[in-house]
Amino acid sequence: MSLSLSAERPERPDDADDGVWLECIECGETFAPFDDVRYTCDECDGLLEVRYADLPTFDDFEGRGVWRYADALPFESGVSIQEGATPLYEVPRLEDEIGIEALRIKHEGMNPTGSFKDRGMTVGVRVATELGVGRLACASTGNTSAALAAYGSRGGMQTLVLLPAGKVAAGKIAQASLHGARILEVDGNFDACLDIVQELAGQGEAYLLNSLNPFRLEGQKTIGLEILEGFLADYDTVPDRIVLPVGNAGNTSALYKAFRELVQAGALDEADVPKLTGVQAEGAAPMVEAIENGADEVRRWEDVETRATAIRIGNPVNAPKALPGIRETGGTAVAVSDAEITAAQRDIAGEGIGVEPASAASVAGLRKLRAEGVVDDDERVACLTTGHLLKDPDAAAAAGSEPDPVPAETDGVLEQLAE
Repeated sequence: MSLSLSAERPERPDDADDGVWLECIECGETFAPFDDVRYTCDECDGLLEVRYADLPTFDDFEGRGVWRYADALPFESGVSIQEGATPLYEVPRLEDEIGIEALRIKHEGMNPTGSFKDRGMTVGVRVATELGVGRLACASTGNTSAALAAYGSRGGMQTLVLLPAGKVAAGKIAQASLHGARILEVDGNFDACLDIVQELAGQGEAYLLNSLNPFRLEGQKTIGLEILEGFLADYDTVPDRIVLPVGNAGNTSALYKAFRELVQAGALDEADVPKLTGVQAEGAAPMVEAIENGADEVRRWEDVETRATAIRIGNPVNAPKALPGIRETGGTAVAVSDAEITAAQRDIAGEGIGVEPASAASVAGLRKLRAEGVVDDDERVACLTTGHLLKDPDAAAAAGSEPDPVPAETDGVLEQLAE
């Protein structure tokens, strides 16, 4: 199986371009990477992955940000807004409260548009310029639209965004609007939006930059490379586990691919690969259902609901890549309630780190798994937080404390403080 940690290093096919090609994860068919627009396999409609004839080790990386890892990407540079190089925060109080050896927060909300999506867009929009397409498009719960609009604008390209009406945080819509995207609000959920935008892409109306696009995941795999390098620098070892929110399962797939490539390059021992642990909201947990039931594929949830809007997704398109990633690394998946997400958001904020609700799912999931004894007390763990607090200011305000009215005089303020 091509997605096994023990899979052999790929051999360069005849249709490779400068050592890069696309390969179907289901049937193994290969394709030239930039001759045609392609999202899935021509033969079986399976998901595609980008393959490389030459795989780098840590010694090959230089510079800063996503393009530090150019040797692990299809190009030397992309359409860039200085994305990547996000903080790996220490959180000592949370670390003690949860009760593990080490806990770090990888805060992707510190990217240019406030989410991890920027990593995928710097690569994806660069590929779009190589293919010569004129319009970019995505379905979005918000963060993808903001990143696509910003990077499309940076690249001088038209952008089209389909959003589920009434289900996207205002801060995210504002970003897409200001960056010049054409925004259409669809009377349906995210999965309905993705169905439509896939049809538009299939008709040649736009270049799809959702995580179904294999090139977008190449940028996102740099999250995993940064986490590993950060832990090696601080602890002289890689983390035992990486806990991350799951929506469309792109990050789970991307991190697993990064680790497989390091194993194939001889830079990481198979036994040292971190356990990939996915977290979903209880109201949108098809991946958790599949893991718990031992299923080979997810069952599409038609009705999904959670205050963590960024992961309000019932049909994760990258499940065929992500399920092996969780299982092959010895990880798991867990569902958490909206109340547990809000509590984690407050506690992360107590460490001075502001994240949107979906981001806090990772810490909520870690806390639950630790309480259940799934996570051991001697583990070193990285929790991925995917979006900034101000992505959803309404949710932040609801999770925080209410302001108290006081008269416009010092005595009034002192009386309030005394109470």
